[in-house]
Amino acid sequence: MSDAAPVLRTDHGHVALLVINRPRASNAIDAAAARAMADMVAAVEADPAIRAAVLTGAGEQAFCAGADLKELAAGSAPGERSTPEGGFAGFVFARRAKPWIAAVNGAAVAGGLELVLACDFAIAVRHARFALPEVQRGLAATAGGIWRLPRALPRGVALEMIATGEAITAAQARRLGLVNRLVPPGELRGEALRVAGRIAANAPLAVRESLALARRALDDETALRDAAAGAARRVLSHEDAREGPRAFAQGRAPQWRSA
Repeated sequence: MSDAAPVLRTDHGHVALLVINRPRASNAIDAAAARAMADMVAAVEADPAIRAAVLTGAGEQAFCAGADLKELAAGSAPGERSTPEGGFAGFVFARRAKPWIAAVNGAAVAGGLELVLACDFAIAVRHARFALPEVQRGLAATAGGIWRLPRALPRGVALEMIATGEAITAAQARRLGLVNRLVPPGELRGEALRVAGRIAANAPLAVRESLALARRALDDETALRDAAAGAARRVLSHEDAREGPRAFAQGRAPQWRSA
C-alpha cells in the first residue's frame, strides 16, 4: 500500500494498526479518508486473524483534527466525510465487535475526539489535548461527541467542554478517566500494540461477547442518534454552519447570524 494513502494498515500478529495518514492536514478527515477508513474497518472486523485493533494518526502533532473544514469550505457537501454505515470517518457508528484502542499521538479535536470516544479506550502522549470546538465553527458534535463525552467524563466537565469548545490537556484527560495511561511520544505505538497484544492473547469469542455486553451498559444509542440527526439538520441548515468553516479557512473571526 502506498504511503500516500489516506489511511494505512499494518498487522502485528493478531493486532491491526490503522494510521490516519494526512499529517500535513493535521490528519483531518476528507472524503477519501472516510471511504478508506470504512473499508479498512470492515476488513479488520472480517479478518479472522485479527483479534484487536489500534487507531492512531501520522506524525506527532495531531491524532485527528476532525473533518477537513477546508474541503467543507470549498463547497463539499457536509456528509461527504461520512459513510452511510459508519458515520463520520466511516468509523464512529460502524459495527465493531473487536476491541479498538485509540493511540492518541497529538491533538484529538472535533471529530478527532469523536473517533477517540468511539474506541473502547485510549492511550495518549503527554502533549495530547482533547476538545469539541464545533460550536466555535457554527457546528455541533453530532457524530457521537455530544452524548459520549458526558458518559466518559464528569457531567460538568463534559458540558463545559461542549458549550465552550475549549480543550483539556492530556494530564486532565488522564485524571478524569478519558485516557487510560500517558506515555512519551516514542513509546505510544509500542505501548498500544503491547496492550492490544495482551487482549489478543485472550479467548477471542470471550472478549467479543464480554465487550458486547459491556458496551450495552452505556445504553442503546438509537434514540440519541435520531435526535442528533435532527439537531444536525437544524444546525447545518443555518448560515452559521457555512460561516464557521469559511472564517476558519480565511483565518478570521466568524460573524455569527443566529440569536
